[in-house]
Amino acid sequence: MDWLRISRGDAPLVVAFPHGGTDLAGLDARFVSPWLARRDADWWIAGLYDFVHDLGATTVATTISRSVIDCNRDPSGASLYPGAATTELVPTTTFDGEPLYAGALPDADDIAARRATWFDPYHAALSAEIARLRAIHPRVVVYDAHSIRSRIPRLFDGALPQFNIGTNGGATCARELETAIAGVCAASGLGHVVNGRFKGGWTTRHYGRPATGVHAVQMELALRGYLAEPDTVTASNWPAPLDPAPVITPTLRRVIDAALHFAFSGESA
Repeated sequence: MDWLRISRGDAPLVVAFPHGGTDLAGLDARFVSPWLARRDADWWIAGLYDFVHDLGATTVATTISRSVIDCNRDPSGASLYPGAATTELVPTTTFDGEPLYAGALPDADDIAARRATWFDPYHAALSAEIARLRAIHPRVVVYDAHSIRSRIPRLFDGALPQFNIGTNGGATCARELETAIAGVCAASGLGHVVNGRFKGGWTTRHYGRPATGVHAVQMELALRGYLAEPDTVTASNWPAPLDPAPVITPTLRRVIDAALHFAFSGESA
């Protein structure tokens, strides 16, 4: 499965990248345009966090575009944000509400096939890595890494804070971990929120079971923190390249350090 990228470490931290992929899996002709189908990717997210490998973290990533199937949605199709605009397990619109498909929408058989081909193997791999690390550490942190454009009126008002921490209202991790990460982000002076518009997707909510030693956190970054985000995104200016020295990198390093400190502290408790 060359679309599934796993890098194994032995530290008690798994960093997941469900939305960094741009592979349309041969479905290009079904979309209004390949560019539109790729536009809402979490651009360059794995490269931004490349430093975690040196710290012994395990990473799990898919190269498949979220427009083909979204590996961070409830597989039952239930909305994670009832009453709020969002996209589906197999999205039919962009974040801005534009139609993704030029013709017929994916039907139930198509959705089931995509789930079996990509969603289920991705989560089987993620589950296996969490179990492997949990077998050798009393605590494991699952850090679900995301990014999004700073302004998307259909999804949220105004400009999104730089750091958006999601723990589903504190249910998916110990308060100690949530507080430590929020403290690091607050100290950056770049703006942060805990359980604001993004409270954690299916990955965070599904795996975060503090009572069993698995603590999950979602981090949604505003893209302006690591690339030059244009006022109006077009096919000629998007995606912008990864900044060679992102302003948020020092803070992200401290966030990951805080997650590792929390996880390792469980071994001497």
